[in-house]
Amino acid sequence: MDIDALSAGVQPGGLINRAQIRLLVCYLLKTIKEPVPKSLIQEVFHYEGLANYFEVAEALSDLHNDGHIILEDEHKNTYTASVSGIDIANTLESELPYTVRERAFNSVLKTLTKLRREKENKVEIQETSNGYLVCLTVLEKNKELMSLKLLLPDHNMAKSVENIFLDDPSKIYAEIIELLAKEFESHKDS
Repeated sequence: MDIDALSAGVQPGGLINRAQIRLLVCYLLKTIKEPVPKSLIQEVFHYEGLANYFEVAEALSDLHNDGHIILEDEHKNTYTASVSGIDIANTLESELPYTVRERAFNSVLKTLTKLRREKENKVEIQETSNGYLVCLTVLEKNKELMSLKLLLPDHNMAKSVENIFLDDPSKIYAEIIELLAKEFESHKDS
């Protein structure tokens, strides 16, 4: 394919063809199967070095104007693939390098998962005279399953704990339950 797109910020192996950029947008929206924020698409393409930021913005606009992607929520600025966008992706996805498809898909999925976890679980960080109090709350269907408070010495450690927690809150919940269950069993046997 011809080079017809800006290449600033594009890593080797990234997309420098407008048709491929549009195709990757359709492919992502088809495979993710849920509304994806425009800003997230642009950021993933940019930070992964897959395509030029401005080319992606133009591709999103063109795909929307041509009816290949649908603006699902104007307030959240989220998009999904239309029937024609899905058809395009199904027909032409093999035109995209496998590594580009996988990098884009995994990055979008990871970010969407983190956003969902941030929405479904709570982390509050409060500065105190002794350091930073971090309150981690695991929620399921708006019901609190666990709340854990930790006093940490500095803001960097508090942010690290927040990130680790939001990476997989259910894993942390399960490990705490497992630890407490082991302790319960050892006390029961005594």
